[in-house]
Parts: sequence; structure tokens; C-alpha cells
Amino acid sequence: MTETAQKPKLIIRQYNQLTPYADRFQEMKTLTEQRDENTPDELWILQHHDVLTQGQAGKPEHILMASSIPVVQTDRGGQVTWHGPGQLVAYFMFDLNRLGWNVRSLVSYAENLMIELLKKYSIDAYAKADAPGVYVNERKIGSLGFKIRKGRSYHGLALNIDCDLFGFHTINPCGYAGLEMVRIQDLADPYPKFENLCVDIIETLKNSGYFKEIQIEQR
Repeated sequence: MTETAQKPKLIIRQYNQLTPYADRFQEMKTLTEQRDENTPDELWILQHHDVLTQGQAGKPEHILMASSIPVVQTDRGGQVTWHGPGQLVAYFMFDLNRLGWNVRSLVSYAENLMIELLKKYSIDAYAKADAPGVYVNERKIGSLGFKIRKGRSYHGLALNIDCDLFGFHTINPCGYAGLEMVRIQDLADPYPKFENLCVDIIETLKNSGYFKEIQIEQR
């Protein structure tokens, strides 16, 4: 993308209170179904109430034990994962055709965004070709899963900040038995809070060159 006129507008929503997964899932699905070639892209940054989300091809046996955490069937790729307080979630409602991206471009962008955020706090993270997400010393710190519909994406990434890891202990995270999860809190002292990371993400997007205008909405 070389011409400024081709660059889309981006609306960033920052939710400052916990928000229900099912509500946001339906909202981003509706936005994706109804948008057209002139609709601005959106990025939502938020934290959910405790929830397990099962991917489109998710297998029930990856939920290892019953708990009080609700399970929601969703349409993203991947297996089961946990969302909840202390985990930053970012949803990408991007028109990939307009950006000139393919699915690999989107996945790499999301992984690299997390890697760069963590590097700012002296955390050396990396991606794996055979297991999407971001890792530190073979422990997973950031997960991702997307749905692409007519060249437009929704769902996104989840980065562990200072969450309770109990939810992950009730499942095989992302379908991997024995996969250990880690948090920013475990690796940096002092560590950035949700609000700090929101500022970092917004700054990164402003400097990315992909968008002609960025509008911030606080929710």
C-alpha cells in the first residue's frame, strides 16, 4: 500500500470495564457481515469476564474438568482457550483485501505486535511456525485465533498480563496437553498493567503506516 488515499481509517475501542464475551462476539460478527468497502477498520482492546471459548473445530475432550467457568462455542480457528480479568484481548476487524494482506500477514502482524510489546519490557518472546501464538522459554504468553469472512477478519489475540491461571488448568490450552502458560507478571518487575499496554498498542498502530487516521473511543 503506497498511496495515502488507499489507507483506511481505523477506529480503536478501549473498554475500561470487563465486558461479556458473548456480547462482543455477536457484535464483531454482525459488523463483519454488514460492512462494505468503505467501512473503517476497527480494533477493540478489552478484558472479558471468565469464559472458556471453544474454536470451530474444538474437541470437547480438551476441557479436562468441570468448573464454574462458562463455555461458549465460537467460530474462530483453533481449540479451547480461556479469557478473563488480567488478560488483554485485542480484536481485529480488518479488511485484509484493502490492506493488501493475506491470512499469514494478519497472523504475523498479531504475533509481531505482541513480541514488540513484550520487548519493550525486556521480555524476549518468539513465534513458532507450527504452533500459532507467542512464547517465552517454551511457555505460552500470547494466543491468537481468527475468522476470515469475505476477506475481512474478526477475533484476534489474547496476552496474559496478571490473570489467574486456574482457567488454563481446566483445559488443554489451544489443544496442547501439558502446555504451560506464563504471564507478563511472572517475567517483569515492575510489570505493565492493562492501561499501559493499551497505550503501547495505540502508539504502535499510529506508527505502523497502515492507516491514514486513527480514532480512539473509550468505553
